[in-house]
Amino acid sequence: MSSEAHTSAEYIKHHLQNLTYGRLPDGTLGVAHSAEEAKAMGFWAINLDTVIMSLLLGAVLMFLFRRVAKSITAGTPGELQNFCEWAVEFVDNSVRGSFSGKNDMIGPLALTIFFWVFSMNLMDLLPIDYVPLLMHELGVPFFKVVPSTDPNATFGMAIGVFLLVLYYSVKMKGVGGFVGELTLQPFGKWGMPVNFLLEGVNLIAKPISLALRLFGNMYAGEMIFILIALMGGAWAGFSAGGSVLYGSQILLSLGWAIFHILIVTLQAFIFMTLTVVYMDMAHQEHH
Repeated sequence: MSSEAHTSAEYIKHHLQNLTYGRLPDGTLGVAHSAEEAKAMGFWAINLDTVIMSLLLGAVLMFLFRRVAKSITAGTPGELQNFCEWAVEFVDNSVRGSFSGKNDMIGPLALTIFFWVFSMNLMDLLPIDYVPLLMHELGVPFFKVVPSTDPNATFGMAIGVFLLVLYYSVKMKGVGGFVGELTLQPFGKWGMPVNFLLEGVNLIAKPISLALRLFGNMYAGEMIFILIALMGGAWAGFSAGGSVLYGSQILLSLGWAIFHILIVTLQAFIFMTLTVVYMDMAHQEHH
């Protein structure tokens, strides 16, 4: 039983480990072949699988939308054009309901965020072992196919949104207006220290909540897929009852995948909507 538990622990640990590139303990640059090596690389290590999958999915989305934009017709649209038109209309309606200012960048930003995050999340529906096994055959020790289960990716996107919020807050309100918003509300000039503390925490909480919400939901979803796969492998060969449990693993995996489609879509929508709301707040002037 201890051997089986050790094997299960290694299975989980392997599937949760990123393909990390950085400075190895011997001082050379390379790919970590264990979690200990990846940890020893420190802050400046790069998760190659996150970068590769994020850029690949972004390139696929740009290719599809550009292809439709160049071949768009006024007559009966094809399936891909129909989908892209629906996507643009869906995002446009969402932006109109959440953004009250005037900025031509908000629509494209919301469209990019929604479909990029959605495509990252959607990778969680791939069978949990297929890509790692394929990469192992190619000599790659680790490969996580879901970028949004990496906090580096979610915090990177959240910080990008945060910088836009800061930029437009200063642009629309001026430096004095932005500083005044942080120091004079809600208790006026006599409560400046408390105002700054409350508003500062509220400002910093925006990117943190964006990043952690997406990461936490997707990480938990991936962990459940791993545990379901582990359950099927652990019980498959013991008895007739074990075979029943192995079959139930397939049903559980299918059921969780169907439910996870909702989570995948909802998390992308929440990330997009909160981004638009934060941008709307940045465009509003408080008096």
